[in-house]
Amino acid sequence: MNRSNREDNNRQSNNGNREQTRGRSRRQRGRRRHSSTNKGGNKGEKFSERLNEAREKAKTRFSTSPMPLGFPSIIEPKPVDISINWPTKPIRQNVERKVCDLVTIPGEWGFLDDDAVEIIAKRLEPHKMTVEQGLSLRKALMQEKAVYGHHKMMARANTFRKRYDEGETVLQLSRRFDFPPVAIFRAILTSRGWSKVKIRDSLRQPDRKMSKRDAREFREAEEKDRVTNVDQGDTAIKADLFEVVVGNYLDQHGVNYRRQEDLLKEQQKEHGRPLNTPDFLIMDNLEINGEPIAWIDAKNFYGANLSFTKKKTKKQMNRYIDEWGFGAIVYRHSFCDALNIPGVLKLDQAPLDISIMNPDS
Repeated sequence: MNRSNREDNNRQSNNGNREQTRGRSRRQRGRRRHSSTNKGGNKGEKFSERLNEAREKAKTRFSTSPMPLGFPSIIEPKPVDISINWPTKPIRQNVERKVCDLVTIPGEWGFLDDDAVEIIAKRLEPHKMTVEQGLSLRKALMQEKAVYGHHKMMARANTFRKRYDEGETVLQLSRRFDFPPVAIFRAILTSRGWSKVKIRDSLRQPDRKMSKRDAREFREAEEKDRVTNVDQGDTAIKADLFEVVVGNYLDQHGVNYRRQEDLLKEQQKEHGRPLNTPDFLIMDNLEINGEPIAWIDAKNFYGANLSFTKKKTKKQMNRYIDEWGFGAIVYRHSFCDALNIPGVLKLDQAPLDISIMNPDS
């Protein structure tokens, strides 16, 4: 074979290899597209399947045997059909995304003073989001940041302790490293070799079980920490008030329900611990906005479409759905329209009388 023929054969071979490579690439791209489509399709199918199962479970819950958790052997009065049209005012996802950067301040983890709140309020005006919604979203963002940054923070525990021992305050460390003050204080105690039990007991009685400086630093940290502070009393009081608001609305529509407190006592007695305790277990054939509602949970915050918040809420709601079927969450400060949990209807405060939550207004 002469040189010319060898070169021609090499060109043909190379061209053939390139064609084969192109062919394989096209087939691989096709498979990837097909695989991606299938994944999306499967996800959509699972969502629809979960949705339908939840609806069916809610509709048939009074005729199932054995009766679902929390149902008395004889339901009196008997369930009646009730339909409610509940208007909502959700926040669009693109608005929530824009606002996330407007409501957070690096290194700041506490409650904001009036001037800072006013600044945030002005930032929110063009986006038609209330300052209450913005501040609630801010808290959710800080919670997510604290949770996902925990391991990174603990890796610096020895650094925090060294700086603290050299005279730097917890609040200074918080601003410098952008972690929650109380979490940093816990990290310092952990770095000293304190056990979780010792830390817990000391934080409950700081004046008795800590040095004067530690007790002072802890109290100052708590005052400037809205995320990981120990005292959540005020938050619990407001949450209870919002449950009263939702209960009043259900009462106005003649809805029969069982309260969380009753379920808690009952399950504690029968099972030794609480199992599933929604705020309201509905004892009627209630439909809200066309969906069958077996239970309702009241959330005294904004329903953000954030990874941590969504994961936490979904885990809790799935237990209710598995037991009773389709239900609803009422968000005090509305919700993001992209927040979707199959088997859960999102509602907000739009039709509610919340005057008891604002006694000074």
